[in-house]
Parts: sequence; structure tokens; C-alpha cells
Amino acid sequence: MVLTARFSSLPDMSNLATRWRALEASSGASFFLGWTWTGSWLESYGVRPELLTVADQEGRDIALGLVGHAMSPRLLGRCATLSLNQSGDAVADRPFVEYNGLLAAAGYEVAAAKAFHAAIAKRPDWRALRLSGVVPASPLLDIKAHRSVRLDRSPVYQVDLEAVRAASDDYLSLLSANTRSQIRRAIKDHGGSLPSIRVASTAGEAAAWIEEMRVLNEGRHADNAWADPAFCRFVTLLADRGRDSGEVELLRFADGTGVVGLLVNFVYRGQAMNYQSAFAAPLSPKDKPGLLCHAAAVGHYQARGLALYSLLAGKDRYKQSLATREEALEWWVVERFSPRLEAEVVLRRLLRRPASA
Repeated sequence: MVLTARFSSLPDMSNLATRWRALEASSGASFFLGWTWTGSWLESYGVRPELLTVADQEGRDIALGLVGHAMSPRLLGRCATLSLNQSGDAVADRPFVEYNGLLAAAGYEVAAAKAFHAAIAKRPDWRALRLSGVVPASPLLDIKAHRSVRLDRSPVYQVDLEAVRAASDDYLSLLSANTRSQIRRAIKDHGGSLPSIRVASTAGEAAAWIEEMRVLNEGRHADNAWADPAFCRFVTLLADRGRDSGEVELLRFADGTGVVGLLVNFVYRGQAMNYQSAFAAPLSPKDKPGLLCHAAAVGHYQARGLALYSLLAGKDRYKQSLATREEALEWWVVERFSPRLEAEVVLRRLLRRPASA
């Protein structure tokens, strides 16, 4: 099958949603490439990336993607940069796409990537292409370029829920002795059992809980996404759009002392993924409300028969402590030849600064 790729302005959202959802139904792609994520991002941030369409000879959609164009800051000045499924603006890209790629019909991932490579090679308006949060074996990385640089590689820590069921639902038995001890101490601090779980069932309830998450996260992070109204709007839209389909769950954990924590999770194609969290202050020096909430979430999802509970990308120690397996995602920049970028490479070597800095 001969595939061709082209770039165009975004159509109206209703038209794009129809096309996107139709292709999503025939794709094996991740939640981050589905319409719930994509539509919420476009609406929340008002970004207008280009639409990439890969079509067959009859004009049928085989793959779709979004391509942002921006003058991105570099060591020696700004550089014309294309970004797949991102805008190129740091604020608008704060949601951080993972398991990135083209939304392609199942079986056409490699062919669609080749069509994308051929089309992007003809564009004269870029010097760098960012491919963020892709799997290490992504066919998008097979692009011919002057230079390809891996900016980062992050573990994705996960809990194998099949293994939990095989252990007679005893999740703690699969963890290290230290992590088991921390969770058991936390259980003791919270009345002797894991906190109860409620799932937001209405838009009003979800909005109130998201505001609670914003307040709980105040002052806890140097770069706090929850301080950005657009990000809060994005999470609210995700919860609203994903509630009826079951793709997004907002969980609230509580015990006799009150709220213990809240999680925003994606539930998609047999997997649960933790996207955002907020936790109450510890009740004691050894209390671990975060570990407690995640342990309760594991029980929640393994009882429903899901295969995996993912903590998504991140090098945090608590994720490693809770995991029973892991995989990885990578962040790459592909560069064309440019005298300024060549000079930057030399300067980075002299300054001993990595490409990610």
C-alpha cells in the first residue's frame, strides 16, 4: 500500500474529533494519542499545531498526528523546531505527552512513520525535530538525519496486577521488606486499614476534588503545574470527557481522620495509569500517605481484572519502591545540519554541558 503524508491547518474541532476517534478505534495506540487527551489539550491551551495526515491511495486516514512549530531556545540562540504532538511552547506542553507517536491504524505504524519521514524531509522550515516520550523501539526514530541526540531516558515503573492476583491478592508480598514496613506503619497510623476509595461521579464533584488537589499541591513543588489555571482547566476537561467512558478516574482516598489523598488516573485498554496526585500532610514522621493511596489503588484495579497499574515516566524513588516491573520512555531531538548547531556541539563539549541542559 502506498501512503502519503501531508501537513495542513487544523480543521474545526468537531470534524477533527470524528476523524480522530474513528482512527483511534482501529489503532493500538496509547491513551496519550486518543481523543480524550488530544481534544482536552487543544481546547485547554488554545494551541493550533498543524495536522499531519497519512492517507492511502483512496484518501482514507491511516495515521494522524499534530506538529507544532516554534523558535525554541538553544545555547546559541533560537532554533526552528518541530515537535510531534506538542506545540513547542513550554507552558502549553506542560501536560507532558508520554507513549508518543502517530495515531496509526494497527499494523501500519512502520509504514506511517516512513511516510512522515518522507514528508518532513521536504519541509525547509525546521532545523530540529523533537520526539518526546517515545518508546525505545519507535519507528519514528529510524529517520535519516545529520544528528539524533537522546536527551533523556526515563523509567516507567509499573505494578503487574496479574502477579498480584497470582500472589493471592497480597501486593505487599511482592515489594521489598523496607517498602512493606513503610506501608504497614502508614496503615497503622490511619486506623489499621487502607483508606476507602470514592470515584468522582459528577462534574461538580470532580471540579471540587480537582480544586482540593490544587490546594494540597500549593508550595510543594518548585515548578508547580497546579499553579497554572490552564493546567487545572486541562485536568478538569480530562476528568469530564473521560468520566462517562471510564477512561479517566478521579479517586479520593479517606479514613477516619479525613482525606488522605487524591489521584487522577487513566484507564485504557486494560491498564490503569496514574497521571496526577495530591496527598494530605503525614500524620506522623513515618506516615506515607502517598504509598498508602497507591497501595489502595493497586487493590482497586487488580480487583477489576486490569493487567497493569503504571506510575508513568519518572525517576522518583517512591515509584521504584511500589513497582514490580518497569519499562522506559525516551526523549530525542533530531537535527539537520546547521553551522550554528555544529558550533553549539563544540561549545557544549568545552563547557561539558549535556544536550538536555
